[in-house]
Amino acid sequence: MTDAAMEQPPQSGNKTLPFLGFERMISFRYLRPPKGEGFISVIAILTLLGIALGVTALIVVLSVMNGFRDTLYKNILDMNGHVIVQQFGKPFKNYDEVADKIKLVPTVKEVIPVIDGQVMVTSKYQEYFANVRGIRSEDINALASVSGKIVYGNLDNFSDKNGIVLGIRLANILGVRVGDKINIVTLRGAKTPFGTTPRVKAYTISAIFEIGIYEYDLKVLFMPLIQAQKFFSQKGEVTALEVMVTKPKEIEKIEPAIAAAAGENANLTSWKQRNAKLFDVLQVERNMMFIIVSLVVFVAALNIISSMVMLVKVKTKDIAVLRTMGASRGSVMRIFITTGSFIGVCGTLLGLILGLTICFNIESIQQFIGWVTGVRIDPEIQILSKLPAKVDAIETIVIVTVALILSFLATIYPAWRAASLDPVEALRYE
Repeated sequence: MTDAAMEQPPQSGNKTLPFLGFERMISFRYLRPPKGEGFISVIAILTLLGIALGVTALIVVLSVMNGFRDTLYKNILDMNGHVIVQQFGKPFKNYDEVADKIKLVPTVKEVIPVIDGQVMVTSKYQEYFANVRGIRSEDINALASVSGKIVYGNLDNFSDKNGIVLGIRLANILGVRVGDKINIVTLRGAKTPFGTTPRVKAYTISAIFEIGIYEYDLKVLFMPLIQAQKFFSQKGEVTALEVMVTKPKEIEKIEPAIAAAAGENANLTSWKQRNAKLFDVLQVERNMMFIIVSLVVFVAALNIISSMVMLVKVKTKDIAVLRTMGASRGSVMRIFITTGSFIGVCGTLLGLILGLTICFNIESIQQFIGWVTGVRIDPEIQILSKLPAKVDAIETIVIVTVALILSFLATIYPAWRAASLDPVEALRYE
């Protein structure tokens, strides 16, 4: 205890400020146990690493789930109308008139008439079921999620009577490229005395897009609106109007005005209603992952208790000497709180650095792991072709704060045990 004696603590009868120099000096000295007490150092290091890994896991898991959710949100909002306007009970023929009224509603950006239909797409090599979307050429050019993701060809010929645009995964399955012809088959054909006959028509591929969401790249193809009306025998009609607004997350505020403009026979469905179950599941999964991974940090924080209890046991003589030299119970308690908290702070900061590093390089890390292991994640399972990560500053602060609080709380009991030692009993057999 020579070093402690060099900076003699004040007498216990005097008022002292917390965390004096001698308290910090002894705390940091206990972080470097002398020879023969290396086992405690190993436990402290493992505890530090446990907290670091727990914080890292929390940051990475929540960031990936945030990125997944936001990418899914963005693609859903870019690809589909924020409000779908349909008419039931009669054909939707006055869509131009209704669209003009809806355009007058504040915050409405675009109103796109569409025809939706399920078809079978066939080529010389393969066939596959897909969803056709009939859309005007000016509207598909306004959809940045499609027009900005063209990988082969262009949309210049989309206005031609046979032009068609499809996803890259559908093109790969069919074994086709730009300029090739594909046949589209629908059961909604011509009506005859013997029933409705299937309709088959050949179309030329004008462009191929890659959005990055597996389902869209595989199952969606676009056809000029006039051609879709002819193909599905809906001349002068549309299936629905897709309304795009400037603030889709506040769609509940805008929906009543759109409904009033659409008229009494209109039926409105917002993007939140259509995807409610999906995002409820994502939210529940995200909350459960936070709780599960938080247990890692909790267990690591509990390890601080075990390491500090062992340190108190080893340092019983030192504690007794400090008390006889005049150190108060509060001083002893603060010494061990500082020692344990330092482990928690270092572990939390290390976890923060590791977590942010992984998040900012998540795609490269995924590709490297895939290259090393030879295991590739199938986009059909992953849904997105790339693994996104979005670091939320508030969530990160909460994670760091929780880890620090748990680390601090874990030091209180061992520090109290150390402060409660009777110096006479501790030195009796020394």
